[in-house]
Amino acid sequence: MGILDIVPPGVVAGKDVYKVFDYARQNKFAIPAFNVTSSSVAVAALEAARNAKSPVILQVSQGGAAYWAGKTIPNDKQQASIAGAQAAAEHIRAIAPLYGVPVIMHSDHCAKKLLPWFDGMLKADEEYYKKNGVPLFSSHMLDLSEEPKEENIAICKKYLEKMAPLGIWLEMEIGITGGEEDGVNNESVENSLLYTQPEDIWDIYREFSTITPNFSIAAGFGNVHGVYKPGNVSLQPELLRTHQDYVRKQVKSDKENPVFLVFHGGSGSEKHEIATAVENGVVKMNVDTDTQFAYLEGIRDFVLNKKDYLMSQVGNPDGADRPNKKWYDPRVWVHEGEKTMSKRCQIAFKDLGSEGKL
Repeated sequence: MGILDIVPPGVVAGKDVYKVFDYARQNKFAIPAFNVTSSSVAVAALEAARNAKSPVILQVSQGGAAYWAGKTIPNDKQQASIAGAQAAAEHIRAIAPLYGVPVIMHSDHCAKKLLPWFDGMLKADEEYYKKNGVPLFSSHMLDLSEEPKEENIAICKKYLEKMAPLGIWLEMEIGITGGEEDGVNNESVENSLLYTQPEDIWDIYREFSTITPNFSIAAGFGNVHGVYKPGNVSLQPELLRTHQDYVRKQVKSDKENPVFLVFHGGSGSEKHEIATAVENGVVKMNVDTDTQFAYLEGIRDFVLNKKDYLMSQVGNPDGADRPNKKWYDPRVWVHEGEKTMSKRCQIAFKDLGSEGKL
């Protein structure tokens, strides 16, 4: 049985989101989550998922969502990020069924100062639900890891109570992810804060389970955003086994991995680290930095190789009167970036074991 036997292709919502993550948990694989900053980037990820025969998670960050709306749009009240996130979700909902794979439409890190963005997306979810019976997004992430644990849990619970009736999945973070991403800089954070304790995971699991089973936890095990030289990052995915065992003992669960876990800062990770994380219950891994560079590679190489055809509209090495439109048409050179990014995405599907799971 494949995943398309239990959920339809296209953006999934409600109980189907749980089915996708539960299928991943039972079959010991994780689903890559790619940050998408434009329709072109989204298409590259969807093409890769189709070719890999895998479910996929597409996510927008606050900055990425604002870019969807346009870099010149004011964002003092998160209006660009709200509109951009809504536009991205509606666009992806429209085209995702054509690729024949299940898609989880997700919003990435939302810190406390960005809660107006979160509120705007929830409003869009509610309006979409009234018309269609499902929310616009499949899931959202609250990243209150810089706040005290008690406040983190309390705010997440408040939002989870609003999200549960709509069938929206919540991803939360406990323990800080190092490095820098989308304007949030944790490069100098105290090392001990990068590692979550099992008691923290249990506190979250206990509180959230009273509302809904539709949640996942991004636990810190040394994760760092970005790509660094070997030896600069000390990932310890084996710690996730301690978390699972602790919760399983508390609830007397027969599940090996009762907690849905998320791997942040996945770019540049060693394959054995990824395998250990998945074995210990990670069902989602964020991949962004690597795919950003991969997208650039195709465009960069095309421009360098065709430079003499891109300097003017007419005139190239084949003749002074030869037109260059077929080279400078954005559909040509942008697609080169899509192709190289898609190839990098397929590596992520293979590394996480989701390849061929349709």
